[in-house]
Amino acid sequence: MSRLEKRFAQLRAADRAAFVPFLTAGDPDAETAFAILEKLPEAGADVIELGMPFSDPMADGPAIQASSMRALQAGMNVKGTLAMVARFRERDNTTPIVLMGYFNPIHAYGVERFVQDAARAGVDGFIVVDLGPSEDEVLRTPANKADIDIIRLATPTTDAARLPAVLDGAGGYLYYVSVAGVTGTKNVPEEEVRVAVERIRKSTNLPCAVGFGIRTPEQAAAIARIADAAVVGSAIVSGIGAGATAGTPRAQLVEETLSFCESLANAVHKARIKVGV
Repeated sequence: MSRLEKRFAQLRAADRAAFVPFLTAGDPDAETAFAILEKLPEAGADVIELGMPFSDPMADGPAIQASSMRALQAGMNVKGTLAMVARFRERDNTTPIVLMGYFNPIHAYGVERFVQDAARAGVDGFIVVDLGPSEDEVLRTPANKADIDIIRLATPTTDAARLPAVLDGAGGYLYYVSVAGVTGTKNVPEEEVRVAVERIRKSTNLPCAVGFGIRTPEQAAAIARIADAAVVGSAIVSGIGAGATAGTPRAQLVEETLSFCESLANAVHKARIKVGV
């Protein structure tokens, strides 16, 4: 079993959803980002999504766009992102890491080389937001050979006719984008998400993770009662950005970020506990 399969099997057995934090590699600088990354499992992260900074992240809202700009200005690139994963794996060989980003940097790096280097570093999955099911064979074929999952996105506009194509060749988990539009700009429509997740589960055994719009522990808990995972990104990188802008000392910024992640993780992990049982 892959790290992702093992983790979701463990969670399923415990009747618990996963907390999946997102942060951008190299934001606000390489050492601060790594200091956060290496402590995320202790803060309760079950799976980690690590963003590959890109200069034109058109599917992302202002917070993640800003995080990419900070990371790029600090010198982060694809090679540095993979080095972060490899460094993380020196101490943690169980927490799954999924790289999330855009195809342009992968293409520039070289697809085959990227997959090989990612596998050596210890990457478990790829989410490439601008590479749809009809286009991702260029990455999916070498990734599958390297036992790296291609994690697909479903959205509120993914209807019954479209869903089979999204699921064909998908692995790891399905990422359900809870709101139309860019990341971090709208609240999660809880009842609509519930209906969508129920519909998706009739078509696949893949775990269903829900992201976009989750900003608070209360919202994360609500999603954890519906889906297999709650993904939080914009709220985390917004805090990192605010701290970096304010000149917060590195140790304090790391501590504050991890404290926020721990509050989210606790909410997710306790969401299904029945009071009085």
